[in-house]
This record gives sequence, structure tokens and C-alpha cells, in this order.
Amino acid sequence: MKQKKQWIVAVILIICGIAMTSCHSNEEANTTISATDDASQFVTITDVVPDVILEIRYYGTYNFVGTRIDGYEEPTALLTRQAADSLRAVSDDVKALGYRLKIYDAYRPQKGVDHFVRWAEDINDTLMKPYFYPDLDKSVLFPQEYICLKSGHTRGSTLDLTLFDMTTEKEVDMGGTFDWFGPESHPDFCGNPETGEYTGDNSKSPKGRSITPEQFNNRMILRQAMLRHGFKPFDTEWWHFTLKEEPFPDTYFTFPVKRL
Repeated sequence: MKQKKQWIVAVILIICGIAMTSCHSNEEANTTISATDDASQFVTITDVVPDVILEIRYYGTYNFVGTRIDGYEEPTALLTRQAADSLRAVSDDVKALGYRLKIYDAYRPQKGVDHFVRWAEDINDTLMKPYFYPDLDKSVLFPQEYICLKSGHTRGSTLDLTLFDMTTEKEVDMGGTFDWFGPESHPDFCGNPETGEYTGDNSKSPKGRSITPEQFNNRMILRQAMLRHGFKPFDTEWWHFTLKEEPFPDTYFTFPVKRL
């Protein structure tokens, strides 16, 4: 009987591991992965795109964890060379419209992902709940795939960003904060991102929150600029984009975030 119980526990752990690893499954299509600390194919973004603004949330304390994240040794941002070159084209595009790009996160070392996992496992640590996940019990972060064992960011061609208005000298109003855990962050919240049509449908919001036509349109300006230059969107975060032809689809990097 004892052996049977141990076997059942082992099976449950395996299933849980598979479920957690499959987070962001539309990004994690490959089953064979490798890890390396080789940063030779990466660049510091500001060396390639000098016009970007950096607000590296995981280097500071204003993030959903509430502390600096492991592996972020300097407040800088890194990408693969290919992703950075494509981002330069996006930057030139939005500058013509009166905007600059503002980056919250880009390459994320596996150590940072592991930090998120440890934090999520500590159900009692809810320091930043009022700011990033007020509608959720922390126990659902794994089942609902807000926290995962792997992240596309760790492959080096994914980034989180927004627009900065050069006239008002403020962030463009996207109707919600970066890293908000909820349907209000979905690109299709209150509209159709494929057509750019604002519908006002906020039925997915647990608290009846909404965004305005202008806020939805602002999200679409960023989205269309990224799509025009080879990035693909993510269906639950308006700020998250991955280079379609990413050079390392099977590799998760481990070197820290610091200027190269």
C-alpha cells in the first residue's frame, strides 16, 4: 500500500510538472530544450536602438513580487542581435508617429524565472497583490498560467514594452499597467485586435472594468508597429511580443542581465 501511494504521488508530481511547463504553450511548441550561459549572440538594446527608454521593472521593487528579481544585476535590457535589429525598425516607425519605445523587460535569465516560481509557491507573500492581481487568489497563479517554469523571455527574442508620447512626455495610456494579472490585459479586451475595432465588450472583466476607445487604439498602435517588423503578439498580454523568426527557439539562457 505504501508503494502504491508513493507511485500515485509521483504521477501527480509529473502531471503537475507537465502542466506548469506547458504554460504559454503557443510559445513553447518545441519539446527538446537546452540551457547555456553563452551571451555571444546577444546585444545591449541601447547600443542598437539608442532611442528606447528603459524602465527595467525586475531590477527594481515595483513589480508583482515587490523585490529585485534574481539575475538582474544592472538596469539594462538585452536581446538577440536579430530581435534588436527588428526592434530598431519598430523604433524608427513609431518615432515618425511622435512616440518612443519604453521597455520593461527583454531577455530574462532562467534564474529570474525560478525566482518567480519560488514566489508563487509562497501563498502568504501577497505584498503587491493590490497593484497587480487584486482580483485573484494567489493560489491560482500556476493553474491559470500566470507563473510558469519556463518563459519565452529566456530564449532572448521576447520583450515587454509600451509607447512613450514625446509631446506629452508621458507613457501612452494603455488602460492598464504592465504585468496586470487579469483579462483586462488581453489584446482582445474591449475590441478585436485583428481588425482594430473597438467593441467595448468588457464581459471578461471580473469587476466590470473597461478601457476606452482611445486606450484600445493606443494598444493597437503598438501592436501594429511590432507586427509590421517581424514580431508576433501574445494573446494574454498587450505588451508582450516575440520575434517570429527567433534564432534560438529551443535554448533557454542562464547568464545574468548586465551590460554586455
